[in-house]
Amino acid sequence: MTILLCFLTALCEGIDLQAAGVAAGGIRQEFHPGNQLLSFFFSASTIGLFFGAIIGGRLADRVGRKRVLLYSTTVFGLFSLLTALAWNVDALTAARLLTGLGLGGALPNLVALGSENAPAHRRSAFVTMIYAGTPLGGAVASLVSLLTAAPQWRWIFIVGGIAPLLVAPLIAFRLPESVAFRRRRDGAPSPADRGSGLSAVLGNGQAARTLLLWLSFFFALLTLYLLLNWLPTLLGTSGFDRISVASSMIGFNLAGCLAALYIGFHLESNLRHRGVIAVFVGLPVLLFVLAAGSSATAIVIVVVCALGAAVVAAQAILYAYAPLCYPTRIRATGVGFAVAMGRIGSIAGPLLGGLLLGSGRTPSQVLEGILPIVVVGGCCAIALAWRQPPALKD
Repeated sequence: MTILLCFLTALCEGIDLQAAGVAAGGIRQEFHPGNQLLSFFFSASTIGLFFGAIIGGRLADRVGRKRVLLYSTTVFGLFSLLTALAWNVDALTAARLLTGLGLGGALPNLVALGSENAPAHRRSAFVTMIYAGTPLGGAVASLVSLLTAAPQWRWIFIVGGIAPLLVAPLIAFRLPESVAFRRRRDGAPSPADRGSGLSAVLGNGQAARTLLLWLSFFFALLTLYLLLNWLPTLLGTSGFDRISVASSMIGFNLAGCLAALYIGFHLESNLRHRGVIAVFVGLPVLLFVLAAGSSATAIVIVVVCALGAAVVAAQAILYAYAPLCYPTRIRATGVGFAVAMGRIGSIAGPLLGGLLLGSGRTPSQVLEGILPIVVVGGCCAIALAWRQPPALKD
């Protein structure tokens, strides 16, 4: 039940996280924003997500993962519906900012619940199974955009609002609280329970691992959100029609979903280091191939699908490792800070894309411009993987 409901919530998150990118074409037609204004719109939800992740993680370690997840899911559902009622770009941006607060509060708790309710030998697999719902939700958002005309972009946000509001009652009545959190809550306080927040996740010899985790999240999410928000626009300005662009983004997300599931099971095996290297070496190679600028639609779709598999698998690896770095008393806080650091990257990604395009770069040059960032992020993630995260300490 935990896996099912957290997967459904992650699917709803995926719809809302990618709604802005796939709705961008219709928003351009209706409001005519420039690249810079559109970049602020793309980044608004991630600014809210930054604060939501920190606040949601801290609250969850005090009052429980389930309660914070329920409130967060309700918040991002309501404000996604509000986005559909926006009358100009300023209103759109404000609604997306508030949607991000709910999205940020939900993410650390999905990861914590998946880890803490899983059998000890399947924890990474359970987390990646849950995270696989996020790219699947992104595929749903792309499918809605494919089935509707560009001027009907508001339907993407309506679907993104209704879905979590349908899941919220199931969370309230059917989702079990974290086993590890209940055990700690019902047990006697111990000296180990002293300290919380930033000092806790950086103390007790955890600073190096925490900093590697933060850097890995920052660079990985910068890359992911630049691609999610700008790749449809980059493909469109390269001459691909709306159906080809939507098909590419559906493939991007479906391939990512399958890759997340696949890599999750290998993280439990002796092949985990090979899998990590394959993902973080393959990612810049695929970006370079896409930047080469093939004009064949079939080739571009295949490369975009492979790129989606690599970039989402990279995220799945980080989400699987994050809860392994912290004990129960600060696990949601630690994951929340990691997610928040990643959200700084996801704010920077769309802004960087807009800056590169605004400076006159071609779509190929934009993709080439982020290659150094992808390489540095991959090196941090590989270093994190080699600093073997400890077993969960409940």
